[in-house]
Order: sequence, then structure tokens, then C-alpha cells
Amino acid sequence: MPRAILHVDLDAFYASVEQRDHPELRGKPVIVGGHPTRGVVVAASYEVRPFGVRSAMPMAQAVRRAPQAIVVAPRHEAYVEASERVFSIFESFTPLVEPLSLDEAFLDVGGSTRLFGAPAEIARRIRERIAAEVQLAASAGIAAVKFIAKIASDLAKPNGQLEVPADETVAFLAGLPVARLWGVGPRTEEVLRELGLRTIGDLAAADPRGLERRLGRAGRELWELSRGIDEREVIPDHQAKSVGAEDTFEEDLSGLEALRPRLHSQALRVGRRLRRAGLRARTVQLKVKFSDFHLVTRRSTLEQPTDDGQTLYRAALELLERLAPTRPVRLTGVSGQEVTTGTGQLGLFAAGAPSAERLNAALDRLADKFGHTTVTTADLADADVEEQPGRPRR
Repeated sequence: MPRAILHVDLDAFYASVEQRDHPELRGKPVIVGGHPTRGVVVAASYEVRPFGVRSAMPMAQAVRRAPQAIVVAPRHEAYVEASERVFSIFESFTPLVEPLSLDEAFLDVGGSTRLFGAPAEIARRIRERIAAEVQLAASAGIAAVKFIAKIASDLAKPNGQLEVPADETVAFLAGLPVARLWGVGPRTEEVLRELGLRTIGDLAAADPRGLERRLGRAGRELWELSRGIDEREVIPDHQAKSVGAEDTFEEDLSGLEALRPRLHSQALRVGRRLRRAGLRARTVQLKVKFSDFHLVTRRSTLEQPTDDGQTLYRAALELLERLAPTRPVRLTGVSGQEVTTGTGQLGLFAAGAPSAERLNAALDRLADKFGHTTVTTADLADADVEEQPGRPRR
């Protein structure tokens, strides 16, 4: 069966959620970000992009470029809720969904065509349901190869889709700049330009042995990508070796009090993903990236594998408290590792599902029907209030 891979990406995700929830923002230049003179742009609406505002740009620079823009404080829980509704739509078409972030994923729909039609039809139906049920726009790329599907969805933005037939792959890639390839950052692009290779077509016509001599193994891999050769599969949660969630903060955070609710939210998301995939994790890993980009990880092994977000949170919080970060933090992540199927060892007199499992099952049903913020914990509710000043600000 020929592979049929979709890359679905929500357009200007955070900004679009704000425009959806605040009708007065629709059609206006919106920047989702932190303090006007500190932090970075989390998202930029399409209306503000002509002014040169982009994600990850310093807020001070963005405000200088677009002084008329409306700046909105991020509401993380609103974005997580929208994301989970979108991923539920993905999973109604195929179980082979590989999350990349809150707003994008790869889907292998090769086994779904008998039920739902050709891959392009599946992409169209997914985008229509996202628009109707979540009131957000999404773009999609359709190809036989993951990275080509990703490029196609980028080119289809906003609110479009593009299919690249397998036999047109090399021609599709030929005219694109080499920077479009996975693994080509500024330094590698500079080396390729020194070799006279500016387009992917130039790279495809090059001698792969010469590329290996200059770039090592990466040279051969880039040459293969330039010719559409990429055997990487879509890896859903239930096949993954770990299941995680992480967030880069719009402004660096300091102190345990500021970090705890973020860690809690991430652990709960990991728990929900584990339960959806029928998995449990034996090990919890904490990831912390500081403001100077120094990255540390810490791991803890649980007595029993779990899919309970609260258990994951307690283990991750203990790791964070032991780490006791004294520098500002720009990113945290929680992941469940050494994942297994099944329920683990039961007690001698165990009867029925433990109370935590029954509670999680009830919360999952509520989340599926009404959104996961319908019932939440006090610390997350408080954090959401702090991040939602109530109205967008100019």
C-alpha cells in the first residue's frame, strides 16, 4: 500500500484562538506575547505579519514594527483545550497520529482511504471539521514522505491544502531553497552555498560522496532528502518510546511558585495522552531549559507504571524541587518514559478500578464532551486567571 501522509498545521494558532474567543479582534493585527519591552512574540496574526512581525521575535522589536497592533497576553489552557479537540478529530480518521506540538501533527491515512476517500479528501474533511467544530483554520500537506507533507502544508498557508504526488516529488523540490530541508540551519546553509548549492535541485544533482566528505553522514542524508528519499514512519503515541509535553514560556519564569502550575498542566496532558494510547509510564523525566539555553534533564522511576497525571506531576515536582533552579527558566517539559501496555501488578485483594482510574475516566469523558478546562485544579485555575487579564490590550 503506498504511503499517504498528511501534515496538518493550525494557522497562526494562538492568535487565531484569541480572535475566535474575542470577536472584536477578528481582522485586526494581533500579537500574542508578554511584556511589551521584555519577552518574545508567541504568535502573530496574519494581519500583523505584513509589518514584519514573526513568532519568537523580541516583543520590543515587534511593537516598534507594528505600533498599532493589539497585544494579547497568552492563555495557555485555552490553547491546550483547542488542541485536544483538534487531535480528537485527527484520531477519528486514523489512529496513526504523531503530535509535533499543540498545533501540528503528522497523520498516516494510508489505511483510512476505504472508509474516508482519497488522502486529499481526508485532508479536506479534517479541515472542514476543525473549522466547524473548533472554529479554527488549518492547512494541510499531502505526500508520500513526511518532510514533503510538511513543506506542502507550509506552502498551502493560510487555510489551504497542497498535494504532492509521489512521482512529482523531485520536480516539486527542485526549485525550493536548500533551507527548506530538515537539518539545514544557517551554518549548514552557508556551507552548501559555498559549494554552489542554493536550491534543493542543485543538491539533488550533486555528488553524494563529495557531500559526505564535506558534511559527514549529514551530507548523504541531505542528498537523500533532496531526492525525496525518507523512510521515517508516522509514530503515534501508542508506538512511541515516550510521551511528553513541553512549553517554551513567553517570558522567562523564576521560582518554584511560577513553575509549578506549568509543570502540573504538562503532567496532566501527558496523562491524558497515555490513557488515550492505552499506555503507562514507569519513568518520569523532567526537562528544564534556562534563559541562557543551558538544558538539564532529571529522571525518576515510579514504583508502578502509571497513566495518572497527578502521579506524574508529583514525581516531576519532586525532581524540580531537588533541582531548585536559581536562574530564570524559559522551558519546562514532562515526559513519561519506559512506556508499557497493561495495568501493571495488582494488589492481592484488588477489586475493580482504583479510585484514581475511575476519576480519570470520568474526567476524560467530561473533557471529550465539554473541553478539559470544565473541571480543573485550583492551581491551574489560578494560573489561568493570572494569564488572562480579561481583555486584550493595545
